[in-house]
Amino acid sequence: MKTYSIYKNSAFLKWLIAALGLLVGGLSVYYTNMLVRRLADREKRQVDFFAKAQRQLALTEETSQEVSFLLMEVIQNNDLIPVILLNDRRTPISHRNVEIPKKLSEDERNSYLLKKVEEMGEDYEPIVVEIAPDVYNFIYYTNSELVRELRFAPVIQLAILAILGSIAYVVFSSSKRAEQNQVWAGLAKETAHQLGTPISSLMAWVEYFKTDENFSEEIIVELEKDISRLEMITARFSSIGSVPQLQEVNLPQTIEHVVQYLSKRVSSKVAFHIDIADRDIRANISPPLFEWVIENLCKNAVDAMNSQGNITLELKRSSGHEMIILDVSDDGKGIPPGKLKAVFKPGFTTKKRGWGLGLTLVKRIVEKYHGGKIFVKKSIPGLGTTFRIIIPVIDSEKV
Repeated sequence: MKTYSIYKNSAFLKWLIAALGLLVGGLSVYYTNMLVRRLADREKRQVDFFAKAQRQLALTEETSQEVSFLLMEVIQNNDLIPVILLNDRRTPISHRNVEIPKKLSEDERNSYLLKKVEEMGEDYEPIVVEIAPDVYNFIYYTNSELVRELRFAPVIQLAILAILGSIAYVVFSSSKRAEQNQVWAGLAKETAHQLGTPISSLMAWVEYFKTDENFSEEIIVELEKDISRLEMITARFSSIGSVPQLQEVNLPQTIEHVVQYLSKRVSSKVAFHIDIADRDIRANISPPLFEWVIENLCKNAVDAMNSQGNITLELKRSSGHEMIILDVSDDGKGIPPGKLKAVFKPGFTTKKRGWGLGLTLVKRIVEKYHGGKIFVKKSIPGLGTTFRIIIPVIDSEKV
């Protein structure tokens, strides 16, 4: 039965989506870096051309006026690439696209330009231009503002992809949970509706049996208990999807009531043990739902022990008396360490039959409706498992 395979493969799907996201992000970064390198190479070629124009301009006495004009246009039209021209004495004689702070003296301007020359030299080697025999100029340059900004584009792209991915994940998870909740609530309410007819029929049969003097009174009592249990189950299913009404309840009595009912309906080889030090432990709970939590944990324990062994329910207060602790232990086969984190996920089950929703609903009832926590306190393969439930006490008991 593969109805819930999507839940079992949810971790794989998450990793697959994450891997695809990283792949898209990596390709985007690679393509952007390739564009940056191409732009940087193009700017380098432009500077080389600028250097040739600068050399030719130095020889304007041997060049026609029209050519000199064109060379000046080449130099002046460089409005992107920062360039500083130094003479053979390493003194700045010209610059383009270099912002110089205002109100600087001539010496301060030269010092500022020389500092920029050092920074440019760390990026690229200067271009040497021979303007006359044994006379050289030096052209220092660096990437334009456009290229420098593009270098940060991959980081921005990855950040945007991460934000969009996070938003998509939250939206998808929320919609998925909402859809699951609607399906479960609809299924539960329909089940409750379908149970109504056979319960009414059973009630009629019980009344009929009461008129038969030969029918055992003890059997009638047990049938009435089962009918009451079915009515309670129907009420539980009907309330799924709605906020339950909490009421002050004596927990020891609640636990004993559940154990008393279960002990007559499971194998006689299963022994229940109740360990309660304080008989006046009270909490605000929904009795039908919380009883179902205890019942579900006990039934799971019976299955884990193959209907033979001991189940212990220990109820106590925390050291600060602000919380109530309920441990449900068995001496069954235990849970493998690799599956401890999955026990409360939909679809997890060790049985050949079943949907694997019991512990998922248990967790939902304890944590969402009662403001508590439930977790596997310990589990040793071959020795047994202990589930721990923690819920707050009522305000009047806080100290």
